[in-house]
Amino acid sequence: MTAPILLNALRAFEASARHQSFSAAAVELNVTPAAVGQLVRSLEEWLGTGLFHRGAGGRARLILTDTAARALPDIQAGFDRLNLGFERLKEGSTVGVLTVTVSPAFAAKWLLPRLDRFQSAWPDTDVRLDTSLKLADFSTQGIDIGVRYGAGHWPGLDAELLMEEDVFPVCSPGFIEQHARLRKPDDLSGLTLIDDLSVDRQAGFITWDTWFEQAGAKPRKTRANLKINNSAAVLQAAIDGHGVALARSVLARDDLAAGRLVRLFPKLTTPSQLAYYIVYRSECADLPRLVAFRDWLREEATDNAATQ
Repeated sequence: MTAPILLNALRAFEASARHQSFSAAAVELNVTPAAVGQLVRSLEEWLGTGLFHRGAGGRARLILTDTAARALPDIQAGFDRLNLGFERLKEGSTVGVLTVTVSPAFAAKWLLPRLDRFQSAWPDTDVRLDTSLKLADFSTQGIDIGVRYGAGHWPGLDAELLMEEDVFPVCSPGFIEQHARLRKPDDLSGLTLIDDLSVDRQAGFITWDTWFEQAGAKPRKTRANLKINNSAAVLQAAIDGHGVALARSVLARDDLAAGRLVRLFPKLTTPSQLAYYIVYRSECADLPRLVAFRDWLREEATDNAATQ
């Protein structure tokens, strides 16, 4: 029996033993029950011994012989090692799936508008985006690389600074036409302020209160603020004319460039204590797909800074 036929026969035997059925094994292996049965019989003939006690009827449950039962755990462990080895081989190639974790807002406002450039440069790499405000566990969730917003420290991950940013008020062109008196921060009194709740306030995130304090302003609030827990939705609410948003420069860049948003008080610049970082496990740092995506992120960030 040749090696390929032997491997197929062993797979048929293992699946049949696990399911106790040729029919169920056939479904898993995407072949006919007759093909599975033939492969198992050819293995039995090659070994010169039976592997199953076959009951009466085609649907009877398969029962392993004592010899087969003793061998099955080692065969299953061997397939597990083969699968692991195959995954290791795939890690050394740009071909395959790259799983990337980012926040929903970063995906919508920065990554997705640029991602076609990566896919054009690396057409054999399929990108799977994992978007969530919750921090993903890279090892258990199969995450390869991500972009996180914070102070740059996450246990178990290497972090490289990608982009810093400023925070400033923005509104739609139509909104500023309706409120032409907006000349200084105090003029925001009485207007709806759109509040971003997506980042932990204990982590150094700039809130409206922080921004007003640094701007030396004390506006009188006469209307309730609009609070949203998604930074992209915060900007969209401002685009739709619902009020003034405190924007993060990285996320607002494209909307400002397209004229969908207007920056208020451009002479007032408030640097954020937080920034965007590329994050990954140190043991995966040299995987070709990861390296390609990391280098591409750096190039895009450099181009982003050059055009601001």
